[in-house]
Amino acid sequence: MTDRTRHPLRVGLLGYGVAGRVFHAPLIAATGGLRLAAVVTADPQRRQQVADEHPDARVVDDAGALWAAPDALDLVVVATPNSSHVTHARAALAAGLPVVVDKPLAATAADARALVDEADRRGVALTVFQNRRWDGDFRTVRRLVEGGALGRVTRFESRFERWRPQIRAGWREGGSPADAGGVLYDLGAHLVDQAVQLFGPVDTVYAEVDRRRPGAQVDDDAFVALTHVGGVRSHLWMSAVTAQLGPRLRVLGDRAGYTCHGLDGQEDALRRGGRPDTPGWGEVTPDRYGLLGAGDDLRPVPTEPGRYQDFYAQVEAALRGDGPLPVDPRDAVRTVELIELAHRSAAERTVLPVPA
Repeated sequence: MTDRTRHPLRVGLLGYGVAGRVFHAPLIAATGGLRLAAVVTADPQRRQQVADEHPDARVVDDAGALWAAPDALDLVVVATPNSSHVTHARAALAAGLPVVVDKPLAATAADARALVDEADRRGVALTVFQNRRWDGDFRTVRRLVEGGALGRVTRFESRFERWRPQIRAGWREGGSPADAGGVLYDLGAHLVDQAVQLFGPVDTVYAEVDRRRPGAQVDDDAFVALTHVGGVRSHLWMSAVTAQLGPRLRVLGDRAGYTCHGLDGQEDALRRGGRPDTPGWGEVTPDRYGLLGAGDDLRPVPTEPGRYQDFYAQVEAALRGDGPLPVDPRDAVRTVELIELAHRSAAERTVLPVPA
């Protein structure tokens, strides 16, 4: 492979739907040491969007064109539907190309484990796009927890709720198990990952998973309770049918609590065409700060800026031998394992232990 220390790393992006166009392409373009070199999409409208938004990128119809010339790339990003994550990632690894896979890593924990094992066996870098680790509200909670501002944390509440009473077209609303659709795989992959990042391994899982909208083929409303080995209880809500939204995050400790409302603004900014290399990116205005304290003694706490750009900056650094990858793929395996247990818990209506 071409010496990565002498040029921007050339990135091939598979997929130009929401994940590819809104998240990956602009974040790659905003990373100084990366260059979006190729995009795989056969859709004529999306091909034109690539030409308009990233005119220097080559557009190809099929991923096979990338595997046929692996020396033309230094990194592959898989932003295709969930059902094809493993297939494309495995092909990239076979070509000797480091790979970023959008979450969830796979539709099943068995496939996720096998993919990580293959990356290890081949000695090729593999990481997973868990971008919500770089949400400003999550970064703020991590700072408060690690700094001891809350004391000993007992309960963590986290919500990704939306009001979408009408079913939308697309694979995320489809009923095929291979698609890993539904809110538990879509939004739950973020919430579970965040909870484990904050409070460590999980001892038991309990879940309620429902299809609320007429004609729904996949879950659109879910609740997951995780009991962590350290004693913290994480309560996680994810829904497409929430007419009134609850707090985004509420963390309770024996010294103080912290509550904040509203989703991190980076996704909306990216959808509007914003870029993380512009001044003020990810910042939150004081009127949206969360509140820290106990009882009536509450004070606003500045929210850490959101920093999605750090993900690809860390990928680039890791590929140049300067630091670890931003997300250990084994974390993503554990997330899929917990999602599978949550589905099983809901089906059996019971609390399930997490296997060692």
